[in-house]
Amino acid sequence: MATNAVRQRGSHKDRSGTSSPPLVRDVKLNGSLEKQIESLPPAVKSAVKSEWGYKLALIIITSLAFVTRFWGIGHPNEVVFDEVHFGKFASYYLQRTYFFDVHPPFGKLLFALMGWFVGYDGHFHFDNIGDSYITNKVPYVAFRAMPALLGAMTVPTVFLIMWESGYTLPAAIVAAGLVLFDNAHIGQTRLILLDATLVYAMSLSVLCYVRFYKMRHEAFSRKWWKWLLLTGVAMSCVISTKYVGVFTFFTIGSAVAIDLWGLFDVNRPQGALSLQEFAKHFFARATGLLVVPFLIYLFWFQVHFAILTKSGPGDDFMTPAFQETLSDNVMSAQSVGVDYYDSISLKHKETKNYLHSHLDRYPLRYDDGRVSSQGQQVTGYPFNDTNNYWQILPNKIHDPSDLTTSQHVQNGDFVKLRHLVTDTYLLSHDVASPYYPTNQEFTTVDLEGANGERYNDTLFQLMIENGKSKQNLKSMSGHFKFIHAPSRVAMWTHTSPLPDWAYKQAEINGNKNLQQSSNVWYVDEIPSISADSPRLVKEERKVKHLSFFKKYFELQRAIFFHNNALTSSHPYASQPIQWPFLLRGVSFWTQNDTRQQIYFLGNPIGWWLASSLLAVFAGIIGADQLSQRRGVDSLDERTRSRLYNSTGFFFLCWAAHYLPFYLMGRQLFLHHYLPAHLASALVTGALLEFIFNLDPDGLDSNFVAQSTGRSPSKGRKAGTAGGNELDRTGKRVVVPAKERVQGNAMLGLWAACGVVLAVVIGGWYWFLPLTYGKPGLSAEEVVARKWLGYDLHFAK
Repeated sequence: MATNAVRQRGSHKDRSGTSSPPLVRDVKLNGSLEKQIESLPPAVKSAVKSEWGYKLALIIITSLAFVTRFWGIGHPNEVVFDEVHFGKFASYYLQRTYFFDVHPPFGKLLFALMGWFVGYDGHFHFDNIGDSYITNKVPYVAFRAMPALLGAMTVPTVFLIMWESGYTLPAAIVAAGLVLFDNAHIGQTRLILLDATLVYAMSLSVLCYVRFYKMRHEAFSRKWWKWLLLTGVAMSCVISTKYVGVFTFFTIGSAVAIDLWGLFDVNRPQGALSLQEFAKHFFARATGLLVVPFLIYLFWFQVHFAILTKSGPGDDFMTPAFQETLSDNVMSAQSVGVDYYDSISLKHKETKNYLHSHLDRYPLRYDDGRVSSQGQQVTGYPFNDTNNYWQILPNKIHDPSDLTTSQHVQNGDFVKLRHLVTDTYLLSHDVASPYYPTNQEFTTVDLEGANGERYNDTLFQLMIENGKSKQNLKSMSGHFKFIHAPSRVAMWTHTSPLPDWAYKQAEINGNKNLQQSSNVWYVDEIPSISADSPRLVKEERKVKHLSFFKKYFELQRAIFFHNNALTSSHPYASQPIQWPFLLRGVSFWTQNDTRQQIYFLGNPIGWWLASSLLAVFAGIIGADQLSQRRGVDSLDERTRSRLYNSTGFFFLCWAAHYLPFYLMGRQLFLHHYLPAHLASALVTGALLEFIFNLDPDGLDSNFVAQSTGRSPSKGRKAGTAGGNELDRTGKRVVVPAKERVQGNAMLGLWAACGVVLAVVIGGWYWFLPLTYGKPGLSAEEVVARKWLGYDLHFAK
């Protein structure tokens, strides 16, 4: 058993040192080294030339991954948690109905593809958690099979990363086992959710980069290009699923930057590269890892736009120009030109509140002691009401008897608004608003004031979004900013309601930030138009065309704006500091009659072990740095290089996928940690091997101490240093760990592997009822699983 870890993969020309981040070690078995292998004991020689142990483990692990992900996948036969979103999006794709989501389209397109495969027509819209799939005849098992397949493939991918990186079989099994028997990975991949696609693409990116790096001595060969491009394709799938995929780009990009820095070194052991040769390396990597992924990323948006051609629930997030590219768009079909002296209602695009006023006045003093103008209240009101009606007037002294019509309101016009019910005129002035001391108050003034000394304060400029000069304003489709002429503040509202003195209605104020996208309003209706007016006669509308890049950039702006706006509280939201310690989970689904529940939670034992070893790794690096400063060299160069470069790469992957969440202000949940958890599993497997002081590849250039002309295993004639020898000149000779401990270390590593898997499997089994949603648990059984006070249901 101790010989199973002695293995080689790949065949490269040169194993000499490099400053690049060596993720693997590869030896070309030729010449004298191959003769030395032939002279090894039969068991060792067999292990070097055979990989049956790894292949058998890979088959077993892959089979278990499929079993754990697909078992009972049809339960529950109801909509669970965020299936209400991603199942709905798949239905919209199949019905070609435009929708809006803050994530890129790739992962959602996979669900739509699966639905298309099984002949589903998208008739069910996943409106509520708990809606029955059986009653509504939804092929939900086929939908769930897609993430289950990707989740199952993630486990062998983790194993292959360790294998290709040259780690021993026990280390690879431990790393894969932490993902295989993790309840969070299982739970997230058995439902119609995006994270299975994200995590699998992330792991595939790391694997492909490892394979690419192993070809570093065969630069620009066919295989070198293949693995470079496959790395780029995998990375494009990550960022095309969720924008947190940029963390994978940072991980791979950091390794590539170090690799290029090493190639730039004129003193590199393989010889200096000319600037032309270095430029070839640089542009090849830039093309494969940036240009190709970006083009594929754009391709999925082109597919997205090509499929979604019908008007739908996503229309309101887009500009009128975008909406006019969709068939059956209500906004375009119902839009009417706005003329002066029309009675109109204005609606805020983001909050859907109407511009509203009533006879009540602002209080003399606000709660913070500031003084108001005591003018008539102007508020935002969410319901249709006659107090929402305003007459739009031209920039001139208003004569109530003047009802001149047929003059269109145009982009850039200075206009006035008269509130019809109270016969007052909209005004803004240099008085602080109720909630925002830096923003201006909006109120109204009577006719005498509007035509007299307050005339300028009642003037507002109407600026249509992306409008042309003198473009006519239309209801519904004409989105504009309403800017106060003297002070240049934009009319704005928000979601925080005013106190009882304003009947909990929304505040309207003047926003000094004119560029803010939430300043946009539109004319919702024109009640003064008679039913038989020729203005209501519509010509047949033709669907307009907008270039791909205009649509793409508009959607990107909307995505990032709304992503950053996801700041509201959620009962199961959590903070990044809680994730490594698994302090809380998320309730996905409950059924009162059977006391069944799905509670999204990782395997506590596996997560605590991985998090502990992350801290151990940081401690080892810190201790090694301190010891070197004091002239104590406790590690041989090969072990140190592997610890810093290979295990360090995995640690970087964890940090890159975890630490940026501390900078985010949006809602966060436990599933955001899954990519980082996978990286922590890689660190755990690698560090377990380091703790047992194993030489993962078994053979390297120091297997025979060529400088002394003898095998380093034959005594210590010149002296020893730890487990290493010193030759006659006092130079250290690295001796492989297995030779130093005569196979005992492998037995210890296998024992450690067995213990880790045993406790991890125990934790996985204990929390299975919460992962699979069955069987139902009694109150005592639920309480027994509240290890860290998890907010489980049915604990009473």
